[in-house]
Amino acid sequence: MSSNHDGVPLSPISLTDVEYPAWCQDESAPVTKEEIRAVFDDLARKFGFQQSSKENMFHHLLAQLDSRASRTNCESALYSLHASYIGGEQSNYKKWFFAAQMDLDEELGFANMKLHGKSRHRNLKFAKKRGISIKEQLRDWEKNEQDFINNLPTLITNENSEISGKNCTSSTDYKWRLKMKMLSHRDLIRQLALYLLCWGEANQIRFAPECLCFIFKCALDLDKNSSLSIKMINSHEKQKYDQNETLYENQNSNSDEFEHEKKDYDDQYRFLTEIINPLYNFLRDQLYNKNSRGKWIKEKDHKDVIGYDDINQLFWYPEGIESIVLQNGDRLIDKPLQERYNHLKNVDWSKVFYKTYTETRSWMHCVTNFNRFWIIHLSSFWFFTSFNSPTFYTKDYVQLLNNPPTAQARLTVMAFGGSISCLIQIFATIFEWRFIPREWPGGQHLSKRMITLCFFFLLNFGPSVYILGFFELDVHSRSAYILSIIQLIIALITTFFFATRPLGGLFGSYLKKGQKKRRYFASQTFTASFPKLSGRSTWFSYGLWFFVFLAKFIESYFFLTLSLRDPIRVLSILNLSRCNGDSLMKNYLCKWQSKITLGLMLLTDLTLFFLDTYLWYIICNCVFSIMLSFSLGTSILTPWKNIYSRLPKRIHSKILATSDLDIKFKPKILVSQIWNAIIISMYREHLLSIEHVQKLLYQQIGSINSEKRTLKSPTFFVSQDDSNFKSTDCFPSNSEAKRRISFFAQSLSTPITEAVAVERMPTFTVLVPHYSEKILLNLREIIKEESNQSRISILDYLKQLHPQEWEYFVRDTKLYSMEKDALKYGKDDRDSKQNYQVNDDEIDESELNDNSKTFINSLMKQKSNIDEITTTSGKSSKKPDEFDDMKVNHKDLSLDFVQRENNDLPFKVFGFNSSEFSFTLRTRIWSSLRTQTLYRTVSGFMNYSRAIKLLFRVENPSMIHLYGNNLDALENGLENMANRKFRMLVAMQRYAKFKEDEKMGAEILLKAYPNMNISYLLEEKQLDNDEIIYYSCLTNGYAKINEETGLREPFFKIRLSGNPILGDGKSDNQNHSIIFYRGEYIQVIDANQDNYLEECLKIRSILSDFEEMNISTTNPYIPGLDSYKLPSPVAIVGAREYIFSENIGVLGDIAAGKEQTFGTLFARTLAEIGGKLHYGHPDFLNAIFMTTRGGLSKAQKGLHLNEDIFAGMNALCRGGRIKHSDYYQCGKGRDLGFGTILNFTTKIGAGMGEQLLSREYYYLGTQLPIDRFLSFFYAHPGFHLNNLFISISVQLFFLFVINLGSLNHETILCKYNKDMLITSLEQPIGCYNIQPALHWVSIFVLSIFIVFFIAFAPLLIQELLEKGIWRATSRFFHHLFSMAPLFEVFVCQVYSNALVGDITFGDAKYIPTGRGFAISRISFSILYSRFVNTAIYSGIQVFLMLIFGIVSMWQPALLWFWITVISMCFAPFIFNPHQFAFSDFFIDYRNLIHWISSGNAAYKKESWSNFTKLGRARFTGFKNKFIDDDSEQGNSSPGKRPRFNNVFCIELMIPLFFLFFNFTAYTFINAQTGVKDTTPTDTVLRLLIVTLFPILLNAIVLFFLFALSFLTGPLLSICCQNTGSIMAFFAHGCSIIFYLIDFELIWVLEGWSFARTLMLLIATINLQNFIFKIISILLLTKEFRNSKSHLAWWTGRWYNTGMGWSVILQPIREYFVKIMESSFFAGDFFLSHFLLYIQTPIVLIPFVDYWHSMILFWLKQTSLLTNSKKIYPRKMQKQRNKIVRQYFTLYFLILSFLLILIIAPFYADKLIAEPSQLLKGTSFTGLIQPKNQNNNDTGPDAPTTILTTTPPYPQFKTVP
Repeated sequence: MSSNHDGVPLSPISLTDVEYPAWCQDESAPVTKEEIRAVFDDLARKFGFQQSSKENMFHHLLAQLDSRASRTNCESALYSLHASYIGGEQSNYKKWFFAAQMDLDEELGFANMKLHGKSRHRNLKFAKKRGISIKEQLRDWEKNEQDFINNLPTLITNENSEISGKNCTSSTDYKWRLKMKMLSHRDLIRQLALYLLCWGEANQIRFAPECLCFIFKCALDLDKNSSLSIKMINSHEKQKYDQNETLYENQNSNSDEFEHEKKDYDDQYRFLTEIINPLYNFLRDQLYNKNSRGKWIKEKDHKDVIGYDDINQLFWYPEGIESIVLQNGDRLIDKPLQERYNHLKNVDWSKVFYKTYTETRSWMHCVTNFNRFWIIHLSSFWFFTSFNSPTFYTKDYVQLLNNPPTAQARLTVMAFGGSISCLIQIFATIFEWRFIPREWPGGQHLSKRMITLCFFFLLNFGPSVYILGFFELDVHSRSAYILSIIQLIIALITTFFFATRPLGGLFGSYLKKGQKKRRYFASQTFTASFPKLSGRSTWFSYGLWFFVFLAKFIESYFFLTLSLRDPIRVLSILNLSRCNGDSLMKNYLCKWQSKITLGLMLLTDLTLFFLDTYLWYIICNCVFSIMLSFSLGTSILTPWKNIYSRLPKRIHSKILATSDLDIKFKPKILVSQIWNAIIISMYREHLLSIEHVQKLLYQQIGSINSEKRTLKSPTFFVSQDDSNFKSTDCFPSNSEAKRRISFFAQSLSTPITEAVAVERMPTFTVLVPHYSEKILLNLREIIKEESNQSRISILDYLKQLHPQEWEYFVRDTKLYSMEKDALKYGKDDRDSKQNYQVNDDEIDESELNDNSKTFINSLMKQKSNIDEITTTSGKSSKKPDEFDDMKVNHKDLSLDFVQRENNDLPFKVFGFNSSEFSFTLRTRIWSSLRTQTLYRTVSGFMNYSRAIKLLFRVENPSMIHLYGNNLDALENGLENMANRKFRMLVAMQRYAKFKEDEKMGAEILLKAYPNMNISYLLEEKQLDNDEIIYYSCLTNGYAKINEETGLREPFFKIRLSGNPILGDGKSDNQNHSIIFYRGEYIQVIDANQDNYLEECLKIRSILSDFEEMNISTTNPYIPGLDSYKLPSPVAIVGAREYIFSENIGVLGDIAAGKEQTFGTLFARTLAEIGGKLHYGHPDFLNAIFMTTRGGLSKAQKGLHLNEDIFAGMNALCRGGRIKHSDYYQCGKGRDLGFGTILNFTTKIGAGMGEQLLSREYYYLGTQLPIDRFLSFFYAHPGFHLNNLFISISVQLFFLFVINLGSLNHETILCKYNKDMLITSLEQPIGCYNIQPALHWVSIFVLSIFIVFFIAFAPLLIQELLEKGIWRATSRFFHHLFSMAPLFEVFVCQVYSNALVGDITFGDAKYIPTGRGFAISRISFSILYSRFVNTAIYSGIQVFLMLIFGIVSMWQPALLWFWITVISMCFAPFIFNPHQFAFSDFFIDYRNLIHWISSGNAAYKKESWSNFTKLGRARFTGFKNKFIDDDSEQGNSSPGKRPRFNNVFCIELMIPLFFLFFNFTAYTFINAQTGVKDTTPTDTVLRLLIVTLFPILLNAIVLFFLFALSFLTGPLLSICCQNTGSIMAFFAHGCSIIFYLIDFELIWVLEGWSFARTLMLLIATINLQNFIFKIISILLLTKEFRNSKSHLAWWTGRWYNTGMGWSVILQPIREYFVKIMESSFFAGDFFLSHFLLYIQTPIVLIPFVDYWHSMILFWLKQTSLLTNSKKIYPRKMQKQRNKIVRQYFTLYFLILSFLLILIIAPFYADKLIAEPSQLLKGTSFTGLIQPKNQNNNDTGPDAPTTILTTTPPYPQFKTVP
């Protein structure tokens, strides 16, 4: 093995001829491997590429050539590969070459071109200096170009047609093809090698593909013009290659023999240092800054960061390339082509790059990107609602007449919908101006569009001004009527036009402007090359959205809009002038209460209008998916396909490459080998017992009439489909094996691409990113409880989940133990090497041979052993002839029985009876294969190797005769084929930093699967300056082990520019590892997935779906030939996922259900209609397509948090097709606990916030056709916006409820009869008719809960299609009874909160979710602090408003919202394991008390004070000052204050909005409506007093406490270390008392009225919240990262705080903070106790923990998890009992006290009947609301102004 000068091996120990035989062993190869290596050597010397990188890319290129050459000839393979990378129609380099007009640069020069913007002025300036005219240069070039076009030859493409070159192809393409055709084979290789070498060392620049293209172009120009270019390989070079190759083939060679070559490698880092490092440094400095501690931190938001895409887009246009300047000020384009590469190292990149798209953190992106969504809904809502709101534009509407408006008024008001469409477009254009810098040459010129939109707005709005401005509402004009009709038609046309046309091509696509000059060709190529739909896909796409909106508009009009008609009529004319109002505001506000309520109703209905569309999208998508499933045959309801009886034939026709098979072998023999291998693999995985295996295997039996043996098929195939067949128990009940076989059989009934022979299949790589995911469970993790809060170990839990598999495993372990014992005594009954290895890399001979007799005999032998084990473990432990002895000595028998049971106990409990490593490892592996570990992933996907070897062996039976009895040679041949076609690459980023248990896990993996490759990062410090050098390394199981580190030595060690992890981790890990992939395709896999042998057998068909199997032998570079339009390349092939974590409790099943429906049901439809993107696992990627266009994902920190989807959007924009495979599936694990699922939800929601800011959403939203746009929108951002609309609708609805409730509470309702005419006189006279509005409440509740429960529809349909009616119904009711709806409501809140939080604060960050079992109880304080801001605060406000609604306007429909309240407030506790365990509950209460009271004398991370500080820091940000205090470690966020505009809108304007409508409801309920002879009360003053009273008292107490702590704190701290805690306890205790007094004061001021008290309490909470938000956002400075200021306040120790001069003013800031904290503390104290007290009745229910655990975990009643109690040591148990007694007493004392204070006001009226009399005669008379007032001023007491008779019908005035 050869080595570099660092002593690092250059390549793996394998022969190139064996690794790449299709190329290296083909004598017709146009370029030999020796010549290829010489090319690499020369390029490495010339450009300074690393030797290790050169070797890596050498093998990379050979692997791709071999992959292509295996299915065509070598020459075609070379041409096709060159076409894919560089010269072909679909190559990214060619697209960039013409987009950036590099062809003109070569012919004319950028300096002589007529560019745009500043580039144009600079060109003119430099041309003037040179004394030339750009116009003359262009004129001469155009003349030469025209002469060239006119002289193009005429080509004959077929017998019947002549195609003229000047008509069918451009001159540029002709020149390009001519240039490519002139390249020799060696030139093709050289260009490929140069590109790969540049790509291999590009590091982060791989994320900027066009930048890399430019670097390659410069290097290529230098190479072409260099005198050192290789023309031939001399004998010296060939001799040197032979020497290298010989050493490469010898694994024991000594690297010292190459010491003399070190001089050749001295310059190997030149390319990295001069070209890549400057770009990397620029990128790093953009993203990070060094803080005062020398640590790199991210402070800038996206709008201030020039990221990968900004850098990349500079190279899209010639104007960008022209702007590249050197450090001396010269332009790069002014240098000759061949010199530019050498000048790249002198470029001043900081003066070159600029933002090409501004990712401003703003909701305005949604207006621009989704303008058509807003137009469709807002305009339609206006058309529908305005038509049904005639009272708004009817003059002097009278209810008794129901007089209609004029026709012209109705039509012109409706036509305003067109103006709304125009306004949306205008605002979208204005915001687009903000997001797209004008200096970027790709930016669309928007002035003409804006002028045209303004004209359209005037055209739509102008007639309304004329009709409504010049004619009264009761005047009918014929001209106005005609004009209104025309206006409405124009409005409808405008709305339809704007709703269907992309914003980017509104009045003609700007991309086509200057098309001949290729002005916007780059934007068209890289952002709008969407693959077109055709055939069925087109009909599906348009059909889907036609039916969605047809159903939506019909339902929305008749259900939503018509239900508004009566409420609009009654509320718009309701006269509330009889309200008395407030002493300050009089009745100015209360008289508008009906209009305010109506406005809230309309806003709420509008949110439902948005939600309806998503509802119908889900329904129609499911229907279309059902249609597709039936057409594909994937549904279990497809009756005409006998999937099991036809399975053998389908295995032969669809799994085997039948076209290449030797026909002399019977299909049955071949199929039997495949089937037996599948069954045996399941047996090895302990999914099947020996008894089941016997029933499922093909077996050879003797024939009666002849000596020949026949192959007997298992009866399984017939029995499964034939209902008359006697049932045979082929599988265990609820078996994983049965599920897998069922899917395998069903999948083969679907259309599958025909498989090619193994030798002809392409090479592919499985890439698994790994960071800190568990590799292999250690023994301690398995057999010991996860934490003190756990009641069961992982092993016990797994045994409950997989009891049969555990039983089979124990049997096998006993056999292994017996055989091992037998070997000790020389009984070699079985090879000891048959250790337990699930998915072993070795293939048993019985799997491959058509004669399975050997394996069957071994099974029979094992069965007899198992029978012996079973009988010796049971009661009949003796043989029949020994029964007499049993009768003689029963005592001995009993002792023997007990002894045997004792001997078997370790097996049953732990799976082993010996501490030997081999035994414990078996149990560790068994457990790891049933959890979400890397071992499970690797072992599953290494089945590809087994599948390839199996298929190759079965399809080439002549190999048996070729190798004879030499089984080792046979295995080597199979192994070589598997290694040639498949590579497993695990990107273990931290491998060099692994802990001991991680090293051991990795080593076990490498020993089990030595062909698995591991890429990792290596850090080495330089001795001279301590600078860290980063390397990307590759190793595998054949590498030597370093004795010092215990790690494998690397084969490749490639130096990097710096730390490659500049983003959120996963994408950077993939990027540094991508250079080690091999072949043409990559399957991206997460480290919690699984795969199965039967699925791996389909790999050839999956790869065939890329449509690249048939490679044309025609030279693609024939000039002028354009025979047909090439289809868009397939970039991604998606696959199904089976979520193996389903059925592990309700939460695991919910998470699994969501993943299944999205990955299967929706993916099927989305792929058909072109809406599917890349979502990571387990998609297959076209490696060349993706790696030449930016990689497998994007990596800018924060922005690309959901990294995978950006690769999908990038592929779609650049013309790649994305398909979906329904016949292939992988296993996938999901999160299982409440917290981990919601962590994942938060990550996805926050990631969506980042996506909304991205340029990809701008490109797709403004350029996709309407059907594709809607598919993209509703599958991605629409889902999250829908969740946001649900949350908004609930909040708006309850604002409406409290306003309608106050209206209902204070008015006398009319007698309502829905059958009564509208014009009937309302009784009693003077009443208020709000019954239609009350009825609308029920309609809303029905709508919102349909939207909520529609979330279950996809899962129900998915189960129905694939598992039948019974399974679907069972799973649905399982979810209902397990309270899954509560979880769904909570998840919706988390989604919307994460989305809003990210847009406002930029909260997006990677959250490690954890994938373990959720069997541990989580402390109440942790759950409270985690979810109180997310949902509980909102939930408690909804609770108070719901109570008010029920009290003030009883409606049965409101009861449904208790589900919302319970979910938002209690879901974290309901889904917490053992939440209601009696002892744990009260110990948890102790922990809560400690949590809220700690952190005031010394820093404590888990404390209420720190929780409050972190919440406040979201608004203020952190200071960058560090003093190396422990409290700084937990506050590592960037600390930048959020953008004021975002905080102002979300955190100030929205609370103000809520406060205003709370205020209107509060003031109206106190407005004394209908009360005669009374004076207005001081409603506003009352609200201010109640709000400020506790705040002022807290301020006084805190002032005195500060003085006390400041003066005496330092002295007191000498003798009392808890001074701070005592001070805080006193302040917080006072705050609690003040708020209790305030609560009682509210009762008094509202005259003991419960409804009014609730309303004042709600208004007070909102007002206080608004005041504190203002202080936090506008007044507070940034937080210190440390807690010194907080501690100093309570302790008085302000010295040595490290604040510097800030210590002078810091106490003032801290004073305001502590005032707010006192109120927050009281609020959290009351709220936390309220949550606990509501749970108390449940805790006191007997056996509640037992039933609660059953509901959560879906385990049987005998489960240890539900039955077992935690056993503690006696001392600990005694201490726990003491804690329970103490805090049980405290708990109920506080409960009793609070209950007294709550209940007392209900009986206080007996002591003080009329509280308002207390202040009568004083200046505060109106402060207390009067009680028991008579507000009935209807009937005889009604005002005389109310009409009681029908007035004359008004007549319209008629004018021309």
